[in-house]
Amino acid sequence: MGEENINLILAQYDITVTNIRNECNKGKKAVWWIKTPHGDKILKKHSCSAKTLQFILAAVEHLLNNKVKLPRIIKTKQGAKFIKGIDCCYVLSEAISGVTPNEDNPQELRLVVEQLANFHSASKNFVPPNDCKVRIHLGLQGEEFQSQMTKLKGFYDMEQSKSNHSEFGAIILNVFPYFYKRMELAISENKNSGYSKWVETDKNLNSLCHQDFTAGNLILTKSKEIFVLDIDSIAIDLPTRDIRKFLNKVMKRHGSWNLLQTKQILHWYNTVNPLEFWKWQVLKEAITFPHLFVGIMSKYYEEREATWTEDRYVERLKAMIKVEKSIDPILQNFEKIIPS
Repeated sequence: MGEENINLILAQYDITVTNIRNECNKGKKAVWWIKTPHGDKILKKHSCSAKTLQFILAAVEHLLNNKVKLPRIIKTKQGAKFIKGIDCCYVLSEAISGVTPNEDNPQELRLVVEQLANFHSASKNFVPPNDCKVRIHLGLQGEEFQSQMTKLKGFYDMEQSKSNHSEFGAIILNVFPYFYKRMELAISENKNSGYSKWVETDKNLNSLCHQDFTAGNLILTKSKEIFVLDIDSIAIDLPTRDIRKFLNKVMKRHGSWNLLQTKQILHWYNTVNPLEFWKWQVLKEAITFPHLFVGIMSKYYEEREATWTEDRYVERLKAMIKVEKSIDPILQNFEKIIPS
């Protein structure tokens, strides 16, 4: 979109623009840094429908009202929270100054974990607007696991049927049976655990999941407050989805799972948003399912990374196998590391 069009969008706000900088532009999604005499603003182009955006912005308002640090949404001169474009929507918000938290620093990692717990605690009793498109993952974990397992088994069978195998394919043939057992175990535990009970007790709570609660989507201010950014993927679900994704990202960055650090993260979380012992057990099946392995195997067979070489895929596959297999001590000692 040209700058003239951006100026037309910005003209609908009661602000004086002194400079516009395109932060990133991926076509359907884009971010502009807007300078004004009264501080910087962020203009964001969303690819989702207006109905979905209403759900997202209502969630933002609910979280802000419950003391979660988020950039404040700026309304148009007409009092609207967003502007409809052609197949997109625009949202203007305050820019937050600070740095990306360093999750290798224990003090900053603790602040991030506590803010994740605060996010989940504050999200309870969210009431979506009547006319919005609600995004719900609640109760779908078993179906998601089954669907991923079926898809990967198809890729494995296809690889087995080939007369020649790439290096990636040869590794898959070797390790897939181990990961297939892990997937089956996660599905079995999902059926037998407290997952369904938790879904049933939470179905009217409308607890929210960020879905990408990671350092890159957070800002640490000078006053040591954590602001949460980029909640485009927010959905109604159990907090274990976010906790599992967060743990996977932290351990992936380190190259393997660390039992003491896992225990510490769960403890920090529990001090802010305490979960009963049986609810922590639901996290076990979520991390038993080998999401990182599923991710790289799907990416390869679906050819999702056009620029990646075979060597790059093989390197990533080996790294993900190493991380995934290092989780065994965590799963074996899980009851001992659950906060009490």
